[in-house]
Amino acid sequence: MNSEYDLKRALKAEELYFMHTYNRLPVLFVRGFGTRLWDDDGREYVDFVSGLGACIAGHCHGEIIAAVARQSSQLIHVSNLYHIRPQGELAEMLVRSTFADRVFFCNSGTEANEAAIKLARKYMREVRGEDRYKVVSALRSFHGRTYGSLAATGQPEKAHPFRPLPEGFVHVPFNDAEALGEAVDESTCAVLLEPIQGEGGVYVADPSYLKRARELCEERGALLILDEVQTGMGRTGALFAHQHYGILPDVMTVAKGLAGGLPLGAVLATEEVARGFQPGDHGSTFGGNPVACAAALAVLTVLQEEQLVENAARVGGYFRERLLRLQEEIPGIVEVRGLGLMLAVELESLDAGNVVRECLKRGYVVNNIGQRILRFLPPLNVSTREVDGLVEVLAELLRGGYGEGKVGE
Repeated sequence: MNSEYDLKRALKAEELYFMHTYNRLPVLFVRGFGTRLWDDDGREYVDFVSGLGACIAGHCHGEIIAAVARQSSQLIHVSNLYHIRPQGELAEMLVRSTFADRVFFCNSGTEANEAAIKLARKYMREVRGEDRYKVVSALRSFHGRTYGSLAATGQPEKAHPFRPLPEGFVHVPFNDAEALGEAVDESTCAVLLEPIQGEGGVYVADPSYLKRARELCEERGALLILDEVQTGMGRTGALFAHQHYGILPDVMTVAKGLAGGLPLGAVLATEEVARGFQPGDHGSTFGGNPVACAAALAVLTVLQEEQLVENAARVGGYFRERLLRLQEEIPGIVEVRGLGLMLAVELESLDAGNVVRECLKRGYVVNNIGQRILRFLPPLNVSTREVDGLVEVLAELLRGGYGEGKVGE
């Protein structure tokens, strides 16, 4: 590692060489372990973002490092023209752990959702013999940034600059079963929903809503696709969020925490629906890469051995209660939302971006969604003590009158 590449050089590189697709915070992280990060000056931070939920077992977990080192010393890449040992082992483990019978591997959440949309349309046309193409998804949803996933995303402001988008996508209000029922008709091939809308603001699906979505799909012959890119891998206190609701999808997409920080996504489907794909219909050069799959195998092992899913439920419940108490004690919090270790606080007048910067100054890494929402996605091994530390910082900011817009002034 180039020890001379410090924050000053990073800022210069941003100015000179990068496309301006990110508004990065002024910090250069160079090391991580567990729930902690260190910058180029050696300052320590508690991470409540975990690489946007990807570092599910924490940073640089020993078992994941060992699996990656072992696999990278043996075979890094060969492509899906050939059989790959860790890919086969991971597919078996995922099938044994879920409703699914078949798996397709890709590199990210948006790729997984692209593949799921293609699978649904082709299944209807080729297997069911019906020309059904419409995909119904929710307003405020986020399914990715490639064209099909962007068309499915219910945030028009994200899609507008890239029009025209693919046709056949309809958006209805989230948690509105009546609107969903009106939208699902004889042209619908799939309903695509997040159990919790992550990028949309951490809005949790009502149990009755997801159950009605399952019923509607069965009644009208459509597929239910659940986007568990952010909610999966134990994030909500269950291995996959739909397990809280007592329903099963026909197709599920997974990514983020699947490989503990390495790029890996997956589409999981029932045997019947998986018949929609035949050789040549879809593919990915790097999907199911040996190193990424070895990391994912280690992640699943660590989740079980260290009971991290249970910790997400326990600490997540504690975290939520602390935030609710903070809401009662101090003005400025409109709502606390979420499940497990996928939580959000909506602020009344405080600028969330400024709060993020103030938290960073105090050694806590948090994330904002727009101007009013703070989002928390810590590694699943976060402790109640670390939660207490963050809540105390948030309380300090609110008590200090920052809710009136003083942060950053």
